[in-house]
Amino acid sequence: MAPPAGKRVKGVQIYRPFVYGTTARPFDEKTNPKPPGIPDDHTHSWTVFVKGVDDVDITYWLRRVQFKLHESIPNHVRMIDGEKGKPFMIHETGWGEFEITMKLYYVPESNEKPQTLYHHLRLHPYGRNEEEKEAMKKSPEVKSWVYEEQIFNEPYDAFYDILTSGATAPSLKSSGGQKTGGKSKESGQPQRSEGGVLERSAMIPLHNRPGHPFSRDTEEVEMKKLKEAMVKVEEMKKKMLADIKAKEKRLMDLKADSAKAGS
Repeated sequence: MAPPAGKRVKGVQIYRPFVYGTTARPFDEKTNPKPPGIPDDHTHSWTVFVKGVDDVDITYWLRRVQFKLHESIPNHVRMIDGEKGKPFMIHETGWGEFEITMKLYYVPESNEKPQTLYHHLRLHPYGRNEEEKEAMKKSPEVKSWVYEEQIFNEPYDAFYDILTSGATAPSLKSSGGQKTGGKSKESGQPQRSEGGVLERSAMIPLHNRPGHPFSRDTEEVEMKKLKEAMVKVEEMKKKMLADIKAKEKRLMDLKADSAKAGS
């Protein structure tokens, strides 16, 4: 860790959204043929990654990621250095699920200690209920992705400058090589990603689109689920309290009847 440069910016907390997880695909002769040299018992190809929301660059705050895989995998501890505009990613094949450890190393200016994340590799369809599980069975991929927010509490002033030095966006190209979305460089304004996200910002897309499931839409859906769950819990609480009162009254009545019988 580099020695601290300057002072911490007191009373300031900055967060940056990112995504981590795994994507797995079963081997199939037509859709995902097994490459030569892959062991016969390997049933899936899979990827583990850490990346920015909407694929925006996060290497200005994240320097490298250490992935610790299952010990049966050759070179099971791997360090991936950041490349601007690219995710921290490992591609592998296998047959079993296991827990992956990801250790995040921040840029030297942050003077922050590494943080560790844990993620379970999913090869087979899963869900919080049967409906979600059945929906995943219809997809050619098994995605286990997590939205997370990295919080920097009272960052050093040099790092604060990096985090807040202005939003920039990756160049967007259509099939014809023309830039799409946002404003042109000639305007002097930063471009936006396809989902409308500026780099070096805490923005997330307004709407979902294929390959990018985290957005304000997702947030609203989750908030709705939480509110519905809170209503259900409150109803269960009221019912439980009513049952308790009824049982307490029943117990008091039985005690009164017993006292009368014994007098």
